[in-house]
Amino acid sequence: MSDARRTDAVLLLVALVWGSSYLSAQTATSALPVMTVLLARYALSAAACLGLVAARRGSRRWTREEVRAGVPLGVTQAAVLVVETYGVTHTTAANAGLIISLTIVLTPLLDRSGHPGGLPRSFFAAAGVCVLAVGLLMSGNGFHAPRSGDLLMLAAAGVRAVHVALVGRLTTGRGIRPPHLTVLQTLVGTALFLPPSLTGLPDLARASAATWTQLLYLALFCSVFAFLAQTWAVQRTSASRASLLLGTEPVWAATVGVALGGEHLTALTGLGAALMVAGTYWGQAVERAHRAGRSATTPHPAHDTEREPGTTCLTTTPTST
Repeated sequence: MSDARRTDAVLLLVALVWGSSYLSAQTATSALPVMTVLLARYALSAAACLGLVAARRGSRRWTREEVRAGVPLGVTQAAVLVVETYGVTHTTAANAGLIISLTIVLTPLLDRSGHPGGLPRSFFAAAGVCVLAVGLLMSGNGFHAPRSGDLLMLAAAGVRAVHVALVGRLTTGRGIRPPHLTVLQTLVGTALFLPPSLTGLPDLARASAATWTQLLYLALFCSVFAFLAQTWAVQRTSASRASLLLGTEPVWAATVGVALGGEHLTALTGLGAALMVAGTYWGQAVERAHRAGRSATTPHPAHDTEREPGTTCLTTTPTST
């Protein structure tokens, strides 16, 4: 296998792992309270990341810039996971993965650094397609009042877009090491989730092997492995290609939900799924082309780094549930 194909395969595996995280979170929260699941996931991720940092060569100390970025990003990342996890408990894993992909078109609206002159009209047309897709996904078997889980996933997409934009603002042009930043984020999340999870710790201690398997999968594969693999792969390919491959996450979420979770797509939700994938890819392509055009005509400082909507969040422990 060539290096390019190996890199593509790793990025697709990351997208698959993240897509499967919705069903795993749904399964884990059926046995344990949401806050207990999040505490276990964060604590296990923090322990694994601390071990990786300790094993690395070079300085193991955190710089002031890393702390200044890691603490607020840990808070916003925890907020994303709270809303996402509560959302996935009240909707299907397929819907959760599809609706959260709205982040791709919401992030450029918040992060205006790459397009100060405003986004082209075609981007807003793509966003309109996504809005229509959300309506169809929420309709289920027919138009009715939106489910609470779908609304929570819609809110999670907005919170995640804020988080992704903040990652770019706090890390661009600064000497921040991704593993160190990830440790800080997971430690902050662990500290935030510990107090509300104290009453659920006995349940965690008595959890079945199947539940612990889901927790370990969420922590070690959907968080630590996905972060490391994504970082490794993005360094070996273009941002555009990485964004395209990672953007298949909602497709995998729907596939896993239907194939392993026994979920069903009706005609309306199937159309919504197709429109969501098409709209996010279209919006992503428009934003990427617009950003590239601005970069070609506007000089940038030497330390500026182009960030794609789908790859901005390289320093987070999953952008997914």
